[in-house]
Amino acid sequence: MKPYYIKKLSQQLRKEAAKEEKHLWYDFLRKYPVQFRRQVLFDRYILGFYCAKAKLAVELDGSQHYTGEELEYDCFRTEYLQQGYGIHVIRFRNLEVNNEFEHVCSAIHEEAEKASP
Repeated sequence: MKPYYIKKLSQQLRKEAAKEEKHLWYDFLRKYPVQFRRQVLFDRYILGFYCAKAKLAVELDGSQHYTGEELEYDCFRTEYLQQGYGIHVIRFRNLEVNNEFEHVCSAIHEEAEKASP
């Protein structure tokens, strides 16, 4: 995909965020002490939420991410970001954001603390 199209897609994803993404952003990450950004262009990928200081990407996955090709693609993408750039990727299901929000926030905080210099 060409950079122009990826940029447009990231802008569209910010405008059309899922309710779980909005919940995580507005109720936790937006005001987190270490800056997170959402729908960030990185190399050839768009990262759901990214903290450059901690080299931490947070991804929220709907049910389509846990079957077949999507699962394989996500594994490849995670390994590519880890091996190539040292970015730690953590994933949560949308259900976790809905049902275990405090746990999700705590896990993100823990990872950010570990990785922040």
